[in-house]
Amino acid sequence: MSHAGVRTIMERDAEWLEADGRGGFASGTVGGVRMRRYHALLLAATRPPGGRVVLVNGLDVWMETPSGTYPLSTQLYLPDVVFPDGAAHLAGFAHVPWPRWDFVLPDGTAIGQELFVARDTAETVLRWTCAAWTCAAWTGTAGLDKEGVGPWRLHVRPLLSGRDYHALHRENPVCALGSTVREGCVVWRPYAALPAIVAAGNGAYQPEPVWYRNFLYRAEQARGLDDVEDLASPGRFTFAPMDGVAVLILRAEGGQDATGPAAAQEGAAERAEGLARAERARRAGAADPHGVAAASYVVGRGGGRTILAGFPWFTDWGRDSFVAMRGLLLATGRLEEADALLCLWAGLVDGGMLPNRFTDAGDVAEFNAVDASLWFVVAVGDFLDAAAAAGHAPRDAAVLAAAVEAILDGYLRGTRHGIGCDADGLVRAGVPGSQLTWMDARIGDRPVTPRIGKPVEIQALWINALFIAGRWSTRWAPVERAARAAFAARFPDPASGGLFDVVDADHRPGATDGCVRPNQILAVGGLPCPVVEGDLARGVVALVERVLLTPLGLRSLAPDDPQYRPHYRGDPAARDAAYHQGTVWPWLMGPFVEAWLRVRGAGPAAQAEARARFLAPLQAHLETAGLGHVSEVADGDPPHVPGGCPFQAWSLGELIRIERMLADARNP
Repeated sequence: MSHAGVRTIMERDAEWLEADGRGGFASGTVGGVRMRRYHALLLAATRPPGGRVVLVNGLDVWMETPSGTYPLSTQLYLPDVVFPDGAAHLAGFAHVPWPRWDFVLPDGTAIGQELFVARDTAETVLRWTCAAWTCAAWTGTAGLDKEGVGPWRLHVRPLLSGRDYHALHRENPVCALGSTVREGCVVWRPYAALPAIVAAGNGAYQPEPVWYRNFLYRAEQARGLDDVEDLASPGRFTFAPMDGVAVLILRAEGGQDATGPAAAQEGAAERAEGLARAERARRAGAADPHGVAAASYVVGRGGGRTILAGFPWFTDWGRDSFVAMRGLLLATGRLEEADALLCLWAGLVDGGMLPNRFTDAGDVAEFNAVDASLWFVVAVGDFLDAAAAAGHAPRDAAVLAAAVEAILDGYLRGTRHGIGCDADGLVRAGVPGSQLTWMDARIGDRPVTPRIGKPVEIQALWINALFIAGRWSTRWAPVERAARAAFAARFPDPASGGLFDVVDADHRPGATDGCVRPNQILAVGGLPCPVVEGDLARGVVALVERVLLTPLGLRSLAPDDPQYRPHYRGDPAARDAAYHQGTVWPWLMGPFVEAWLRVRGAGPAAQAEARARFLAPLQAHLETAGLGHVSEVADGDPPHVPGGCPFQAWSLGELIRIERMLADARNP
């Protein structure tokens, strides 16, 4: 990235992510300004993968050279003041294998700064290098240059809070700013109820408690949320030139798995290099080009594995986990983790349903989705196919089959929220005030898109689930035949040439919802077996392509609909009103491309067209918002500005699936 390039607004605001595999992470922007309350250097999961707290928000960093003192960090304060502006010296940035910034100071001094999170130990490692520090022509005694003009020193002030990651922090008398030196490490504990912060480095530490007040977070301001924070700095590290490399290692006390000596005892520089070697090997060993990014979302829960729906604010959602795992795990050959994930979730079936999500605390399950359980069945079917092809023996296929049977039995009998199989073989769902499909936004107590009745994608999932269960039991075949017949009779919409979005809308027999939405694409692509074929399938794909397709995914509503919202922005109510009323969803590009190939044929010409029209824009997006990742949503209207979570699991998972489809010469 050129010196001029990093100055553009889009590039400076692009975000990087370093996840620790437990629910914690570090994140920030290319330009160094913290734009979100979630941007932090040490954000730890106290009850993995939940209970996330921000411990170290950032750093204030400056460099002393013989010609003067220059900032390397950039801070933004109220009302809209940038000070200092270390980004003015930013000459380059790279995010592979991990974030690295290259600074050039006015006197020509070149400084490199890098940051990574060591997945084995959940430590955040920062290193600074400067050629002048190791150049004999410049380095004299006591850090003076050869003329004795002045020192070469790097100063680093940690900026701390100690809060829930959704909250903000203000100056208060309870926050403890004391520093303790223990086994060569500096320890801070701003709040007794939270883990202590342990810092190790090869610099000298000086306690100098001070408050930094009124940081402004522009992304929170744009989202209509509280956007001002105070942070505490208990002291300052100073690194001398003879050290060659300045090192600072941060961790939450109790969060380190390593059984070796403490960082300071081992030598901070040596330990940092050892962690870097391990991380380089892990990242270089990823079999897939997106393997490192994909691994960010896979975390432990209760002895098994699960998938975080997105960073920075989502926990693990059932629906998202099962959609995302097909790309993040199955398409990348990570079958052991897929196996562990499905076995974990198989044990959570209750009344024929799986949890839609867990609370941020990480321990309370919410059963409020009609599709999560059906996506689980689809994921099981895809996993068993992938396992058979790879010669992988599932750890407990009987447990998976039993969970599938329990889900289908629950739907057949009827379960929570009015979910159940109707007399026509289709699944009805919903009660007043509920939103059970993936279009689940609500404003206060009002669902924006309740879709009560028989939503089209739920029927496609139900029919596929019955088909999959038919592998080991013939009892589901009659139900599948009835559902297919009812779907064929009831869902075609002569007015649009596609499919109704909901039939028996609001549980009124014969009532239909003809809004043109992307859900119908799942009747043609995105699932193991299509529900419609032939002219009707071609009509669905043509309608979706003509009305809903954008370079970053499918719109959630046709632009000519009176309810259409062209932009996803503003306060929570404004964003929720637009969330599924026109906003673009990248994850839907996977089902669309699969449907498009099914009706076109997957020959070389079709594949080349699909790569150019559908895949290339998504791949370009990897370098614009969440670096190496795909955003949650984008505006419905051009230029389709990305929004929501910059790092979204099912968005990246479906990009990976598209790449696999187009790399395979066979018909999907």
